[in-house]
Amino acid sequence: MISTNGVSLSYGQRSLFQDVSVKFLPGNCYGLIGANGAGKSTFLKILSGEIESDFGEVFVTPGQRVAVLRQNQFEFDEVNVLKTVIMGNKFLYDVMEEKEALYAKENFSDEDGIRASELETRFAELNGWDAESQAGEMLHSLGVPDSAHCLVMKDLEAGMKVRVLLAQALFGNPDILLLDEPTNNLDIKSIMWLEEFLCEFKNTVVVVSHDRHFLDKVCTHIADIDFGKLTLYTGNYTFWYQASQLMLKQHREQNRKAEEKIKELKAFIERFSANASKSRQATSRKKMISKLSVEDVKPSTRKYPHVHFTEEREAGKDLLITTGLTGEHNGRVMFQNLNLTISKGEKVAFVARDSQVLTTLMQVLMGEMPAKSGEFRWGITTSRSYFPKDNASWFDTEFHLIDWLRQYATKDSERDEEYIRGFLGRMLFSGEEAMKKARVLSGGEKVRCMLARMMLMRGNVLVMDEPTNHLDLESITALNNGLINFKGTILFTSQDREFVNTVATRIVEITPKGTLDKVMSYDEYLEDPAISAQREALY
Repeated sequence: MISTNGVSLSYGQRSLFQDVSVKFLPGNCYGLIGANGAGKSTFLKILSGEIESDFGEVFVTPGQRVAVLRQNQFEFDEVNVLKTVIMGNKFLYDVMEEKEALYAKENFSDEDGIRASELETRFAELNGWDAESQAGEMLHSLGVPDSAHCLVMKDLEAGMKVRVLLAQALFGNPDILLLDEPTNNLDIKSIMWLEEFLCEFKNTVVVVSHDRHFLDKVCTHIADIDFGKLTLYTGNYTFWYQASQLMLKQHREQNRKAEEKIKELKAFIERFSANASKSRQATSRKKMISKLSVEDVKPSTRKYPHVHFTEEREAGKDLLITTGLTGEHNGRVMFQNLNLTISKGEKVAFVARDSQVLTTLMQVLMGEMPAKSGEFRWGITTSRSYFPKDNASWFDTEFHLIDWLRQYATKDSERDEEYIRGFLGRMLFSGEEAMKKARVLSGGEKVRCMLARMMLMRGNVLVMDEPTNHLDLESITALNNGLINFKGTILFTSQDREFVNTVATRIVEITPKGTLDKVMSYDEYLEDPAISAQREALY
């Protein structure tokens, strides 16, 4: 068990936490949520001992081991990959190091022999003989190829280093597991493996993630940071969100009879519990659903953007046709002989294990780079609104946000300041916030500005490359709902499974050996055994 007593932390005049006392118990997985800047990662660092709070204490049950997903990719640069993973179990690693040092001595004394015997016993108790094979299996499951296991960390690219550090945190059955954005840089296969690992994990987990499907799959509780307080709720993220929104609605309707409110809350609980129990993702952990209660759920105080896309005019039937389309990036072929016909109203998710494949495709289709061969043709009635993955250059200007957005207006009536402020206000830039300089925005603020731009342009085709990057859960939820309600056509990429599953009506997966094209939801696509066999054969 890990707990806090009266933890408080301030930076200057800003208070992050005030008198937080909470217990994280074995057998549970706690999803730590809160708006951007609420202090989620900071709270994990307090739990791990990386930083100290101003007041209060952190308690860990004596003898229990805390494992942390480290963010410093360069910390183990000179260390072998397998050894880096084993270092996650400090008890075992210290025994291994002392053993090696003893056996390397030139003058091996009787005392050394006694100590070596003790270490061998301890080594066996810690399952040391299977350590390398277990570490190798874990790396393989997280998508680190076997050929990389004997390399030193500095020889791996950044994404692979993150996977090794995740394996390090998971290795050796820690008593308490602290994970900050563990799905970053993982492909869908690795994320699914991690979900199953955590669902079967018997000890304590505290995790920060913006992946709603991941939080729904693994969490038994939500730990919500709001206004400097941390409140625990039983259930996963979807339950917390829906219950919070329901309570907010009821607070706004104070004239409703108490009996009607209670009836609605009970109906919500029954509906949510039934859906969860029937879910194909249901695991033994989801038995917690029977304990759900909304009695103590409070309406969230966080603000949600209002994302609403409209079409200036409706597109014709034939939207996009590609014929033998091939694209390359830095001399490397990313995709080849791509033949697609996309019709009006389709919402197509493009997926691939290498995200650069998808970015290259989007850049070719939007004219940012030439195709290597083949051709594509947009319908003459289409008007495209584009969200690029890398948007930094769009904000290299001295414009404040009103003038920044105004430059994308195509009609005089759209250039009025009040009209422009309306779009910025939907994206939470109200009052003086709308006068911020474009170049000083954070990553999440830039994404919200790009979405305001797309809403202003009113295209009938939305082309979006990883639009959920840098967004908090509130903004992801708002964007998700906005795209579900959009009547036009969407071509998009995303690493967010819930986002893809709820928006896409068609999945196109681009592999090194060909393309899979299926009209179905993402969950159906991932869970179909025949399609899974096809996918593996193409990699």
